[in-house]
Amino acid sequence: MSAPELPPHGIEVVLVHPEIPQNTGSIARLCAATGTRLHLVRPLGFSLEDRYLKRAGLDYWPHVDLAVHESWHDLTAALHLPMVFFSARAEPSFLAAPLGGEGPLAVVFGCETSGLPPEIAAAHRDALYRIPIFSPHVRSLNLANAVSIVLYDALRRRGRLG
Repeated sequence: MSAPELPPHGIEVVLVHPEIPQNTGSIARLCAATGTRLHLVRPLGFSLEDRYLKRAGLDYWPHVDLAVHESWHDLTAALHLPMVFFSARAEPSFLAAPLGGEGPLAVVFGCETSGLPPEIAAAHRDALYRIPIFSPHVRSLNLANAVSIVLYDALRRRGRLG
């Protein structure tokens, strides 16, 4: 079996252990709108048949290029791309993340309640970035919002928005 063709802009979105179906549905809709492949890494906090997941993705699900992986190990065995990771606990801003250029790239996000698993964050510390939050009263952004910010910034840097 040959590897699937990369999206024209070369960016793929990875969600590690997503928990909230509405967020994943919104991200799936975003991926359909931008021609971006979406990878989900199990365990998931919902069924792929969940009505909230389907509702958030509306009738765009047939247009989502979706890959589901049983584990992080299975994802890394299947996806041979440079990866950039995002966490509210990282130090450097996503503005410093290497999202431009022409080459393929996976942007990786953790689950809503605990973020990236500690072993993944620790193993990729040099490729870990955060989206700045300016209020001391907010711990993190909604996952769907964070993916939107990063994906559209990457598309802008790659000259794919005009």
